[in-house]
Amino acid sequence: MTDIATQVSTSLEALTTEFDIVAHNLANAGTAGYKRRCNAFTKALDEQTGMGGDGSSQEESATAFDFSQGGLIQTDRTLDFALYGKGFFVIETPEGPLYTRHGVFQTSPNGQIVDLSGRVVAGVAGPISVPADVDPSDINVAGDGRISARGTAIGQFRVVEFPGSESQLTPAGNTCFRVPPEVQPVEVLTPVVKQGYQEASNVRIVDELVNMITVSRLYEANMRLASVQKDTSSSMINVAMG
Repeated sequence: MTDIATQVSTSLEALTTEFDIVAHNLANAGTAGYKRRCNAFTKALDEQTGMGGDGSSQEESATAFDFSQGGLIQTDRTLDFALYGKGFFVIETPEGPLYTRHGVFQTSPNGQIVDLSGRVVAGVAGPISVPADVDPSDINVAGDGRISARGTAIGQFRVVEFPGSESQLTPAGNTCFRVPPEVQPVEVLTPVVKQGYQEASNVRIVDELVNMITVSRLYEANMRLASVQKDTSSSMINVAMG
C-alpha cells in the first residue's frame, strides 16, 4: 500500500506542475515572442495527438521550451521587429546579456534603441543610437537587420543563435532567456528581420486546453485512487483491531 501511496503522491505532484505550466502558457498566448513551455509529460501528450513541434528544445527529463516559429503579425509600427527563422535579439543588462524573440522596441531619452524595460538592444558594433534630429518614424530596417535613417546607416541588430544548446536557455522574465557562461552564442550572419511585425506566441490555445482537460482528468483519477487506497487501509486496520 505504501508503494501505491507514494506513486499516487508523485503523480499528483507531477500533474500539479503540469497544470501550472499549461496555465502559464495560456496566460501568455497573446504575448509577442513568447515560447511555449513544456516538459516530458507535455511531450508525451503531443506525440500521442500529433501536436509536437520540431522537438529541438524538448528534453525527456526536464521542463524546457518549444522554440518553434510563431506566426507574424503585421503592426506597421516602426519599432516592432520580428525574427523569421533561427535567432534571438540580444539585450544588454548589468548582469550580462539576455536573449529574446520579443522585438517590440522603443528609443530612450538619449536616442538608443531599447526594449520596453529600457534595456539596450545590442547592435553588431555596440548600442544603436538614433540621431537627435531623426524621428523614430524615419527609421528603416533592411531584411538582414541593417538600420538606417534618412539614407544614413546607423547600425545593425545583433542576432545570435545557440546550435545544439537551446535546451540550456533558462527563463529570465519578460520573454527573455539567459545561458550559462560555458554556452557561447553564435552570430547569425544572415538573419531575417521583419520591420513593422511582431512574432506571435507559438502557444496554440486549443492544444493547451486539451492538455488542461487531460491533466485535470488524470488528477481526478489519481485522487479517486488515493481515496480508495485510504479506505482500504482503514478497513484492514479495523479488521486487524478486531
